[in-house]
Amino acid sequence: MELQYLIHEPADIKSSTPLLILLHGYGSNEQDLFSFVPELPQDWLIVSFRAPLNSNYGGFAWYNIDFTDMQKLVDVPQAVESMKAITTGIMNITNHYSLTDNHTHIAGFSQGGILTYSIALTYPQLFSKVVCMSTYPEPKLLTNISKDKDALKKLDFFVSHGAEDAVIPLEWGRHAAELLDRFSIPFTFREYMSGHGVNQKNFLDLMEFLKS
Repeated sequence: MELQYLIHEPADIKSSTPLLILLHGYGSNEQDLFSFVPELPQDWLIVSFRAPLNSNYGGFAWYNIDFTDMQKLVDVPQAVESMKAITTGIMNITNHYSLTDNHTHIAGFSQGGILTYSIALTYPQLFSKVVCMSTYPEPKLLTNISKDKDALKKLDFFVSHGAEDAVIPLEWGRHAAELLDRFSIPFTFREYMSGHGVNQKNFLDLMEFLKS
């Protein structure tokens, strides 16, 4: 399964050019987080993937959700397939641009953030900065956390959540602190007076984190 994507290419791509991967939420598309590009470092290679499935409410999904059954909020086989497609896509882009000594960062919102947790913690050696917005770590997708403790400790997480999020409860989002603490992974956890989205203060803090 090959994912479609939008890409921002800097004028000069070197082996050390930073790569940023963006994963949108359920029912959205690759245009969503790509709107961040004008505020991001212009010498970065930035890729926003489109999820492979059509959602029931328009837009696209990384996996289907049965909102009538709490036990079926995550279609694990579909989520695993999407994670494989994302990881393969990252490797293909890395190889295509000969990024042999760069930093790769990954950022996900909502459902894209759920996969961001899973991919980063399963393959920590691939990433540097990790951003998880309005989301939570899903235990069903965290069964293969890397045994490489040193690689995990080199990750740097930025986790943000709206205090009034009616889609993914703040309490779910707070589980990240316990999880990341358990593996001694550095992280910043920020709560904002917002709903299920990224408000202006969240956005400014995110940009500061990515550029630091």
